[in-house]
Amino acid sequence: MKVVFNSEHYAVVSYVAQHGYELVEKDSGRMLFIQGARADHFHAAMRQVVTEQQGDSDEIDAFLADYCEGTTQPISFH
Repeated sequence: MKVVFNSEHYAVVSYVAQHGYELVEKDSGRMLFIQGARADHFHAAMRQVVTEQQGDSDEIDAFLADYCEGTTQPISFH
């Protein structure tokens, strides 16, 4: 597990062994876990945003907001 992005509003954690990413919306307490081809697509899109925006946190947050729109689920503790 490795935190690859962390801002006031979002966190992105990489799970190399599972070939996946966990995207956490901190404000709403919701998350999304993606694996496989979808994780590959996310990685490429995230890399493009970081490169084009030169690591601007607000632009990355906006990308994550769009990416997570309607797909996140509440975080629950067991």
